[in-house]
Amino acid sequence: MKYKVIGVIFEITKKRYFFENKDNIDYKKGDMVIVDTARGMELGKVYAETREYEEEVLVLPLKAVIRKATTDDIERYNVLKNEAKNAFIICREKITLHNLPMKLIKSEYTFDKTKLIFYFTAEGRIDFRALVKDLAAIFKLRIELRQIGVRDEARIVGEVGVCGKELCCRLFINKFDSIAIKMARDQGLVINPSKISGICGRLLCCIKYENEQYEEELKSYPAIGQNVTTKLGNGRVTSLNPLNGYLYVDIVGKGINKIDLKDVEFDINEANLLKEKPVDSEDEHKDLVEDYQAAEKI
Repeated sequence: MKYKVIGVIFEITKKRYFFENKDNIDYKKGDMVIVDTARGMELGKVYAETREYEEEVLVLPLKAVIRKATTDDIERYNVLKNEAKNAFIICREKITLHNLPMKLIKSEYTFDKTKLIFYFTAEGRIDFRALVKDLAAIFKLRIELRQIGVRDEARIVGEVGVCGKELCCRLFINKFDSIAIKMARDQGLVINPSKISGICGRLLCCIKYENEQYEEELKSYPAIGQNVTTKLGNGRVTSLNPLNGYLYVDIVGKGINKIDLKDVEFDINEANLLKEKPVDSEDEHKDLVEDYQAAEKI
């Protein structure tokens, strides 16, 4: 069975979801729409126009698109945004009053104004029952305090990454995958926090989604430190550039030279064995690895 769906992104969280286009309306990219969600009606923006998908590739059941947003809907949404900003100030003051170790990130009302949601970060679990009680007394509706990670914080409040472009998590990444230090090393990156970390302080997301291409290319390359034979003589591999088809070899008596892969002879079985062994420099970066691993658990 096929479903006609559109992709909708929500302004605050920058999360993307598929919704069923039951009425087969021609929604265009950038259109504002009212959709049915788990927390009621919400307003979002179309980022992917109607396409048909087999049910096997979708997470069912799908919520439906209710209608295209009207001028009144958009005005109401803007009013709620301004009210949420005022609520943010009040909540931040209450957090200070209760001396809670949490950082308030964003606030929003649901479109039907039945719930007020506050997003925050913290290093551990927070007992915010007294805070919720105070906020409920002020706003007279259901209060939800939602703890998020630093990656989600970057997606919500961030703009430009270390590369100078808009953050990938705001543009297209919907689910954060686990990223390992080994991926950065396989790509020839300098294992230095300032070089391989995003504005969130975690490993760059691009390390993950570029890793598959590197893994595939590296299958036909020797390992770092492996002895190889070239037209210039025998030597030891010092670094690789798999996407461009060459590597650097420290050739006996001639120093380090750039050599095309096609001009290198080596034992592929030996290469595979060496690639499976821990890198000698792992201990050198042990503290860095442990810091990242600890941070990922928060």
